[in-house]
Amino acid sequence: MTIKGKIALVTGSSSGIGKAIAKLFLEEGATVWLNGRNSEKLLAVAKELAHQTGNPRVYYYAADCTDETHLRAFYEVVKEQSGHLDILVSNVGDGRSNSDPISSSEHWTNVWDTNFQSALFSARAFTPLLKGAGANILFVSSIVALEAFGAPVDYSTAKAAVNAFAKNLARKLAPKIRVNVIAPGNVFFKGGSWEEKIIKDPGKVQIMLETSVPLKRFGTPEEIAEAACFLCSDKASFITGSTLVVDGGQTVGVV
Repeated sequence: MTIKGKIALVTGSSSGIGKAIAKLFLEEGATVWLNGRNSEKLLAVAKELAHQTGNPRVYYYAADCTDETHLRAFYEVVKEQSGHLDILVSNVGDGRSNSDPISSSEHWTNVWDTNFQSALFSARAFTPLLKGAGANILFVSSIVALEAFGAPVDYSTAKAAVNAFAKNLARKLAPKIRVNVIAPGNVFFKGGSWEEKIIKDPGKVQIMLETSVPLKRFGTPEEIAEAACFLCSDKASFITGSTLVVDGGQTVGVV
């Protein structure tokens, strides 16, 4: 994918989609910075990915991406160790919420911080380190930012804001830095929100897949990682300000 030798930072990369993206980047020969809030878990993931990929150029730093103080400290560590970045993947997010049309102020703020502020703060912190030809930012959003599927309103609103932020940022940072979004559909991984829903009501989840997703299945973190790797590679050198939907066709049937 022509990202060999590049330096990438992937936020929220201790599990799920972020971990899959980090692993593929390592397999493609990049240097990767992992991020999460639990340093012990990050260390275990770093060792696991280095062993699986045969690429020892994996580093980690525990930081809460909703806290700019944490990210400023993270910035200094990356600057000291690596000097610059070529790729920033902002992946922090959580679709868990409630069914209230307008959730309480406290709940809304928590969802907003996790799903939008984390993206804003990460871009603010690390954009100054993005240098050289092919530098780019990729935000991981969701198809609920594009259509009303009945997902939590606060989560959908936050992800829609990420899309708007990315599109406008793409104009401001061009031509030096590309900015894109990947919008996954329903992706299953252990510990994710879909695992909880399956445990609660497997029949309802299966009906949703059969009736709403043309490919009639969940996506995998690895499938999202392949798309992310393409957008972050030189093969996507003429793509900026775009949103790539990877959803098994779910948005196709929405008018």
